Amino acid sequence: MEQKTIGILALILGILLGFIILAGCTDTQDSAGSPTVTPTIQTNRIVATMATPIQPVSDSEKSVVEANNRFALDLYSQLKKDPQYSGDNLFFSPFSISSTLAITYEGARDTTADEIRNVLHFQDNDSVRRQGYAGIIAGMNVEKTGYTLRTANALWAEKTYPFLPNYSGTAEQYYSAKATNLDFISKPENSRKTINQWVEEKTESKILNLIPPGGIDKLTRLVITNAIYFKGTWVKQFDKNNTHEEDFRTATGKTVRVKMMQRVDKDAVYNYVATENLQALEMPYAHTSGKKLSMLIILPKEDNLTVAENSLNYQKLLDIRKSLVSGRVMVYFPKFKLEMEYSLPATLGTMGMPTAFSNVANFSGMDGTRDLFISDVIHKTFLDVNEEGTEAAAATAVVMVPIGVAMDPHQPPPVPVFRADHPFIFLIQDTETGNILFIGRVLNPSGL
Repeated sequence: MEQKTIGILALILGILLGFIILAGCTDTQDSAGSPTVTPTIQTNRIVATMATPIQPVSDSEKSVVEANNRFALDLYSQLKKDPQYSGDNLFFSPFSISSTLAITYEGARDTTADEIRNVLHFQDNDSVRRQGYAGIIAGMNVEKTGYTLRTANALWAEKTYPFLPNYSGTAEQYYSAKATNLDFISKPENSRKTINQWVEEKTESKILNLIPPGGIDKLTRLVITNAIYFKGTWVKQFDKNNTHEEDFRTATGKTVRVKMMQRVDKDAVYNYVATENLQALEMPYAHTSGKKLSMLIILPKEDNLTVAENSLNYQKLLDIRKSLVSGRVMVYFPKFKLEMEYSLPATLGTMGMPTAFSNVANFSGMDGTRDLFISDVIHKTFLDVNEEGTEAAAATAVVMVPIGVAMDPHQPPPVPVFRADHPFIFLIQDTETGNILFIGRVLNPSGL
């Protein structure tokens, strides 16, 4: 009897051991019994692996993204109705401008700070804003992503001027903006060249002479700069052999000849949506890790760009993004290059922050006095869109001088056709957060 009991126990132990071994085997196999592998996505040139987990976006980063995007759309709206840019292409980097002004805001107080905060849509919570920018800047400067995306900030201070250590420390800690002392008083032209050289290096020589001759003089006390550079290839590149000259109807009604790229094969699958009045198309950039980036084009069905521009408010843009559906689209899109330059004091003043450019400005958080104001906000951009992808760069400089010299401030549906042969709006964005890195409109891709 005892031997029989021992035999039964041995049999039970054997069965349990078998289950354990079997469970161990299933850890390395899928339900079909095949070894598991990391899934990959084959693109034209790059194999994008999903093995690297995407870091979650923090609430502070979301707050900064929302603020940046609201500012982007506000600034676009202001520029498009400015007679100075009537009939012109537009292209700027809201993130470059908002980053530079965020560093400037760190030294603002009282009404000056209130106005900047309202125009930039910042939260009152300093920690949220600072942590948000720190996280976004770090995320944009990740290497080995399959594309190039980087941004950099810097402070350039008159070497004899006593700036507060707390201000420069905050700029470096949260915005990665290191301070460099220059001799603006004795060597303003050398100082200008030093700053411009930094911008040139950070933008792969795409932004040259950001600060023009005379933009820095012996009265300059501080220059705050940002540079942003992006170069990426399309996930679905265009065949150069399929690029042909076609007509483009400009905003004035004039027709110009442009080099029109096309992707109409069965693999031309994109995120797309069409409404009664417009079409939206998202063209992603290839990546191996890091953030997903894309270009979002908003094209009116007729030639009236106002229809598309009316969709440029925060909620409507969110709705467009949420409505995008993946499917085959016959895409016709022009090759084009843009180079733009802006001086923004009057524009920003009109938007609601005139005090920063006046004799009553309060930037005492920078130096403990009320002696400084913003004399200029300079912004330059570069863009090249072609069959392989996109190269874009921008730089911003905030120039500060002593008060006293202030200036005035069922059946498969038919394959949709997306033919951008008339004016359109476009954004280069972080697909995951929606952060708008660049935004613009093309009224005439030939630039004539």
